[in-house]
Amino acid sequence: MVKSMTGYGRAVETVNGREFTVEVRSVNNRYLDCSVKLPRSLSFAEDTVKQAVKNTISRGKVDVFLSVRSEGAEDVKVTLNTAMVEGYLAAMKKMAADYGIRDDISVSTLSRMNEVFTVEKPEVDEDQLLADLMSVVNKALCSYDAMRTAEGKALEADLRSRGETILNLVSQVEAGSGQTVIDYRTRLENKLKEVLASTTIDESRILTEVAIFADKIAVDEETVRLRSHLQQMNQMLTTGGAIGRKLDFLLQEMNRESNTIGSKCSDVRLARIVVDIKAELEKIREQTQNIE
Repeated sequence: MVKSMTGYGRAVETVNGREFTVEVRSVNNRYLDCSVKLPRSLSFAEDTVKQAVKNTISRGKVDVFLSVRSEGAEDVKVTLNTAMVEGYLAAMKKMAADYGIRDDISVSTLSRMNEVFTVEKPEVDEDQLLADLMSVVNKALCSYDAMRTAEGKALEADLRSRGETILNLVSQVEAGSGQTVIDYRTRLENKLKEVLASTTIDESRILTEVAIFADKIAVDEETVRLRSHLQQMNQMLTTGGAIGRKLDFLLQEMNRESNTIGSKCSDVRLARIVVDIKAELEKIREQTQNIE
C-alpha cells in the first residue's frame, strides 16, 4: 500500500481522570525527522512516543503535540505551614517594634514568603500514566495513517495513469521511428535522381546509407528499457511500502532513456512526442516527492 508523507491526525480522550490531546502532522522530508512537544510532566514519555512514530512512519518531518489536563482538583493539595507563618509574624512584629517601622503586615505579604504553603502532589504511577497517554497517541497515529493512506491511493492512481500515457507515447515513437527510415530512403532516392539526372541508381549504395541512418536513429533499446522501468514502477506501486526513494532512483533511469531517445529523434513530430514523455516524467517525479 502506497502512503503519502503528508498527513494529519488528532485524538482527544479522557483516561483515568486526565484529558489527553494528541496531534500528529507531517510534511515531506528525505529522512524521518520526528519532533515531540509535550508538557514537563510528560517528559519521561518522549522516547516512547518517538518509537511509536518510527513504527508507523519511515520518512517525513513529523511533529507530535501532546497536552494533558486533570479533571479533578484533588490532584494537588495545598496546606498552610503554620510554624513558618508564626515565625515570619514574630520576626516582622519585632522588626516593627525595634526600628519604629509601621506594621503593615497582610495576608498578601505573608503569602509571598518562602515555604508558607506546602504543596503536596499525589505520587504518580508513571507506568500507568504512560499507558494511558500511549493509548491516545496510538489513536492519533491511526487517524494520521488513515489520511496518509487515502492520499497514497490518489497518488498511486495518478502515477499509474501517467505511466499508461507514457507507454502510449513510447508506442508512437516506435512506430514513427520506422516511418522516419522509410521517409529518409524516399528523400535520398529523390535527391540522387535530381543530382544524377538519371533514374539508374545504385540500389546497394542506397541500402547502405539507409542502414547507417536507421542504426543512428534506432531507439529500440531505449524504448524497451523505458517500458521495463514503467513495468517496474507499477510493480512497486502494487507491492507498496516505503518506495519513495526507489521510485526516485527509477525515475532517474527513465529520464536518462528519454533523453537518449530525444537525442536520436531527427523528426520534428517525434521530438514533440519525446517532450511530452519528459513532461509526464516530470509530473511523476513531483508526485513521487510526496510518497513515503
